[in-house]
Amino acid sequence: MYGWIWRKLPGGLWGKLTGSIVLTTAVGVLLWYVVFPWATPLLPFDDVQVGTEQTQQDPNTVPGADDPDLGPDEIPYSTHSNEPEPSPSNR
Repeated sequence: MYGWIWRKLPGGLWGKLTGSIVLTTAVGVLLWYVVFPWATPLLPFDDVQVGTEQTQQDPNTVPGADDPDLGPDEIPYSTHSNEPEPSPSNR
């Protein structure tokens, strides 16, 4: 395909190089300003949900906010490791 385009472009070497740069730029602009904005709402990039509806929590809730053992300034997880603090049932 690229060989066919190269043969169809008019001019010598410099004319073909200029024509190919213009053609590549035109295709890029067409994709950037027309095709991608049209296709963005059709793609699921913003639909990031993990789990099922039964296990999803309100995104505005703070983890451990209902734990009576934590004070108002304590966080319910360790800041030094990825391991959560043991729950009262696991102690």
